[in-house]
Amino acid sequence: MKKEKIRIGEVTIDFLLEAADTNGSTAMFEFSVPAAAKVPIPHYHEHYDETIYGLTGTMTFTVDGKPIDIYPGETCFIPRGVVHGFNNLGQEEAKSLAVITPALLGPIFFKEMAEVINAGGPPDIEKLKSIMLKHGLVPAMPKMQPA
Repeated sequence: MKKEKIRIGEVTIDFLLEAADTNGSTAMFEFSVPAAAKVPIPHYHEHYDETIYGLTGTMTFTVDGKPIDIYPGETCFIPRGVVHGFNNLGQEEAKSLAVITPALLGPIFFKEMAEVINAGGPPDIEKLKSIMLKHGLVPAMPKMQPA
């Protein structure tokens, strides 16, 4: 049963389970990413793991510097502390299911990010970083390849 839809720029998040639904053990949401959409900066989670399950299209996750294409029916486990990010490099919208364990990330994080991103104009990067840190996401710059 979908609880609520949150739009951050072009990305849509549909929460399915929150901490209150699972006694704090699991949060679950679907997220849709149009082709070539702007996506969050690479980051890692301090206190929770994330598992991604492909539903439609192809989403490319970069986990610890390695690209992983996630097709429908495929999974990717991202342990806490591992830098990751994602893109939709395909030609069609991609949708995946994210499972967060324990349930330390909820709709409030996405609502706060949406307020900044959807305000119009260039987003306040420092405000976005502050929101991320408050919710246990640590922004990370991608690893540069030696020249």
